[in-house]
Amino acid sequence: MSEISKQDQKSGIRNELQIFFTAVMFLTRLPVPKNVDHSPEYLEKSPKYFPLVGWIVAGLSVLAFLVFVRYTSSDIAIIASMIAGLLTTGAFHEDGFADVCDAFGGGWTKEKILQIMKDSRIGAYGAMGIWIVLTSKFFLLKELPQYTPDLTHPTTNIFYNYRFFIAVIFSAHSLSRLMPVWVIQYSTYVTNPEVGKSKPLTTKKLSTASFMLANIFGLLPFIWLSWQFLFALIPVSYLTYELTRYFQKWIGGYTGDCLGAIQQVSELIFYLAVLVIWRFVV
Repeated sequence: MSEISKQDQKSGIRNELQIFFTAVMFLTRLPVPKNVDHSPEYLEKSPKYFPLVGWIVAGLSVLAFLVFVRYTSSDIAIIASMIAGLLTTGAFHEDGFADVCDAFGGGWTKEKILQIMKDSRIGAYGAMGIWIVLTSKFFLLKELPQYTPDLTHPTTNIFYNYRFFIAVIFSAHSLSRLMPVWVIQYSTYVTNPEVGKSKPLTTKKLSTASFMLANIFGLLPFIWLSWQFLFALIPVSYLTYELTRYFQKWIGGYTGDCLGAIQQVSELIFYLAVLVIWRFVV
């Protein structure tokens, strides 16, 4: 390999790392290298790594669950897991969901909806929406450990005992972050581009290769689940489609907050679908 080829390869790896860390910086509160900023060049390419960032959030959430379930109850462990996820992302997606609830609940025109969505204050619809999301997530997660057969005769390996729970969490976080990538790729951004916080994500669609990579990251955790759980993709995809149509009808496309709402709804629907499939299909 020539010296020029080696330099090009190193440059390509550095660029990909920069794009990846940009995605981490955008979606989480985790520390990244100091040279990473909100460069539009990297930010517009970062959605291909959104599902991979979901792996990180899932890993920290699972770690919190395993630590607390070892020394306390599963209920406390689930709460610890949810808190870990919230702290990791800074409630980024939940904030978007609350803004969508307020905007579409209180606005009846495109202009009014967008105006409410930009308001940093939370209203009644947003408060109710957040309560519903967090409560639903707790009770859905509460069911998951009960479907871990090894808890009847557990081994000393806690990761093995909770392997189904872990696989579901990783699949949920990666898949739910893949759905906004689909929306970005095939829908239209409508917020004023001069003030919209997601502007760089919308100025250019992902290349075919980058979009396929995002799909691979989003679906890869399913290899740890039985093939029947692929049926969970149907309700998640359908709800994403319907939400996108709803946003299209009222405001002509999507905003950054809409993407956050889609992530939250997709995660909840996936947990629900997994429970139904386990009970009636597997």
